Amino acid sequence: MAPESLTVTVAATKGVLFDFDGPICDVFAGHPAPIIARELADILTQIDATTGKQSLDTDDPMEVLRLAAHVGEGAVRRIEEALTSAEVSAVKAAGIPVTGSVDCLRAAHATGRRVAIVSNNSATCVREFLKLHDLDQFVHQVIGRYPNRPHLMKPSPFSLERAAKELGIRASTCTLIGDSTTDIEAAARAGSMSIGFANKPGKEGILVAAGARTVITTMITFAEALLMRPDAC
Repeated sequence: MAPESLTVTVAATKGVLFDFDGPICDVFAGHPAPIIARELADILTQIDATTGKQSLDTDDPMEVLRLAAHVGEGAVRRIEEALTSAEVSAVKAAGIPVTGSVDCLRAAHATGRRVAIVSNNSATCVREFLKLHDLDQFVHQVIGRYPNRPHLMKPSPFSLERAAKELGIRASTCTLIGDSTTDIEAAARAGSMSIGFANKPGKEGILVAAGARTVITTMITFAEALLMRPDAC
């Protein structure tokens, strides 16, 4: 039986928004994020030595993209292009979907809910992964990183608000499942509900503190909650 906080949240959910890296795919399992971050930092260093040197301190490719914005539009475009290419290669080597994620997508779709992937990764890499594993049939919309506008990545609510609009439902009836505090913060800013996915030890408390309505440690739990009859809650 799912916890009451989860069943109550699911019962109020008309639109299910899945973060991509974590709940659906371990994007950098085959191509580690620190290596990609270093490659992007090397490119940024060629454009601007000072900011490039600063970017060498992070192992997060998304952070390198954010730092590129301090240099200018040209730098952002170079890093965006390189990052998207790296992400597409990464998802091809990432392996199978996260355990329980396929069940979740099927359950959300089968119960008549609107489904979207809302990610800081590029839409191109998300669609590549969905197509590779024949999952695109369960997803109504893919809202990836808005090209060349890193400030619109989560925790900005932009992608969630866009997803709700394209799904044709209110943001307040959407629930985002994410494994990071930026996911939870973005949901709060959009007026949406959120479920934290604690896929690593120590994450549960962090996600609760960030404002997640409830936290799950396996995606199977969410799939079961989606399929639960309302009169069984």
